Amino acid sequence: MSRSASPTPDPPATGGAAPREQWSGQLGFLLAAIGSAVGLGNIWRFPGVAYENGGGAFLIPYLVALLTAGIPILFLDYALGHRYRGSSPAVFRRLHRGAEALGWFQVLIAFFITVYYAAIIAWAASYVYFSATKAWGPDPVSFLVKDYLQVGDPAVTFDFVPGVLAPLVGVWIVVLVIMAGGVQKGLERANKVFLPLLIVLFLGIVVRGLTLPGAVDGLNAFFTPDFSALAKSSVWIGAYSQIFFSLSIAFGIMLTYSSYLPRRANLGGTGLVAAFANSSFEILAGIGVFAALGFMARAEGTTIDQLEGLTGVGLSFMTFPALINEMPGGEIFGVLFFLSLVLAGLTSIISLLEVVTAAVQEKFDLGRLTAVGAVGGTTSVLSILFFATVNGLNLLDVVDKWVNEIGIVVSAIVMTVVVTYVLRRLGVLQRHLNGISSLPIGAWWRVLVGVVTPVMLVVMLVATVRELLRDGYGEYPAAFTNTFGWGVVALMAVLAFVLAFVPWRTDVDAPSAHDHEDEPAGVAATPVDDAAYEHPHGHHPDVVYHAGTDPEVARPPRLHRRHERHDPQENDR
Repeated sequence: MSRSASPTPDPPATGGAAPREQWSGQLGFLLAAIGSAVGLGNIWRFPGVAYENGGGAFLIPYLVALLTAGIPILFLDYALGHRYRGSSPAVFRRLHRGAEALGWFQVLIAFFITVYYAAIIAWAASYVYFSATKAWGPDPVSFLVKDYLQVGDPAVTFDFVPGVLAPLVGVWIVVLVIMAGGVQKGLERANKVFLPLLIVLFLGIVVRGLTLPGAVDGLNAFFTPDFSALAKSSVWIGAYSQIFFSLSIAFGIMLTYSSYLPRRANLGGTGLVAAFANSSFEILAGIGVFAALGFMARAEGTTIDQLEGLTGVGLSFMTFPALINEMPGGEIFGVLFFLSLVLAGLTSIISLLEVVTAAVQEKFDLGRLTAVGAVGGTTSVLSILFFATVNGLNLLDVVDKWVNEIGIVVSAIVMTVVVTYVLRRLGVLQRHLNGISSLPIGAWWRVLVGVVTPVMLVVMLVATVRELLRDGYGEYPAAFTNTFGWGVVALMAVLAFVLAFVPWRTDVDAPSAHDHEDEPAGVAATPVDDAAYEHPHGHHPDVVYHAGTDPEVARPPRLHRRHERHDPQENDR
């Protein structure tokens, strides 16, 4: 992607907020977006999910899910953030004051994920060191559970584990230093370093895996299609779940990141590149992981279907150390693998923390360092208090399950329904995308966002809730899952409404804060007719507007005069 020429910072909101930061150009945004999407789930979740849901046949529902839900919702996040230029609560408030709570619900999802995500990065950092000497010995499972994490019974405890506490503190120091640098000097620079390094390291892992004896057996297990699996609804639900969780959509990340783009930004093209880059990395991860598992199965005289721990924590911290024990030069392979986890985790956690930081910064009119200190201080303290203890693994498992599979799905359903049917803004957002994108966005996008995606998400949600209510989750006591599972989701909902009622320190409703900040101060907007549509962030003579064939979409929005106060929802009618 080419860089945007000399982007001009947005003018301050009427309330006196500092000018909004921006990426240096399209490349910086693209790397940050890919860095956020390419996280731990790409490496430790996708390979196992694909294998358990039909192998190579899973790629069919996976691709369908990417095209019908992943990319459309990614475009929706981009359009919301770029048009209304704010954090998630600010954007939804500018859509309608009653929608602000949805923005805070997304912020709280990012907040809770950030709190536990740092612990996984800390574990991976420790295992980089452990790999050099294969410190886990002949029994990696016992080493992880008993020696390293010292896992106790599910309960609230503040019995700290020194081996987890020290690296966790180190992770938070690195994260907060990056966050303090801001958008360009912090987030963008970090992704420009970490993402290419991650790709190089993982390519090394894949190449090494493919040269191992038994690698072909692993690849056959991964890619051999079981087409009978396509008749199972659980396979399709698994595909939509994987796409949804891996693209970082519907909980504020891509919305916030796109709000930092210059006014001239190719949202459609950038979205496609980010989405397919994420999926390409997932497939690459599957090749590397299953090539290595093929070697492990041959070394143990068994088959891959007899191996345990093919996803999540089990794959990374139990199965892979056992594999490294069997591998010639396993120490080097281990360092590369766990360093890859660290880098993937860092590029994701800074995007999560930015969602919270941006919202707090705008709501309370704080400077960057003050907001980072307040948000980072709170999240790091909670992270250390709850996840550097003997109960850290249990708590992480439960909170992750409910926040991801209940919280994010509810957020996405509410967002699509509110934007499509309650506020009826899809036409406005489609015009916005078409005004600055090289990819024409037609009526298909509104059908996918307004019909297909919410229907699939409701099916996913009902299936998940029914299973959790009927079977519980794992071996955890009901009191534990009720408190840290359902209780956390309920707490997020309550806090979202409470925060929505807290007064803004900035004039979030000021006209200069969103649609028409391109007009000089004191100059009335020039009305435009249907034949001379100008993009709400400024006229782009070098961009072709694709109105499509829908006359409702082709109609331009009504412009207001600069000096007139207005209800932001009226501006887009």
